[in-house]
Amino acid sequence: MDTPSAQAHIEVSAPASQVYALVSDLSGMASLATEYTRGRWLGGADGPRVGARFRGSNRRGVLRWSTVSTVTDAWPDRFGFEVSALGLRVSRWQYDIEPTGSGCRVTESTWDRRAAWLRPLTVLATGVRDRAHENQRNIESTLARLKEVAERA
Repeated sequence: MDTPSAQAHIEVSAPASQVYALVSDLSGMASLATEYTRGRWLGGADGPRVGARFRGSNRRGVLRWSTVSTVTDAWPDRFGFEVSALGLRVSRWQYDIEPTGSGCRVTESTWDRRAAWLRPLTVLATGVRDRAHENQRNIESTLARLKEVAERA
């Protein structure tokens, strides 16, 4: 796979299985992520499995938008999904969870999948001019909150 457009990792003093449960829980991630505010499984899906789809609601200030994501990875060490909006590819998000002696190392990555012509339009929808920079900040914030919640549990 090509190089992510944004990525960070963090060491978490919690079992990898607990961290996987957090990153693959649609409602739980809403309290950890910066722009993502809620999600619901679609088409009869009731949890993370490869091929399951979910609608994500996002917000940045007064701007709101929704996406549809398809789960591509739902394994104990990885949760990943491809994101689309209006039927167009937007991004890929992935959480890699690697057990360590004291818990696990979590890497959150994203790849920008937007066509060049779509990028200016998404600036209008989201208010973000530099998506890679914004996603880097968002990932760092999300991982810090994830660590706090996982270690407190």
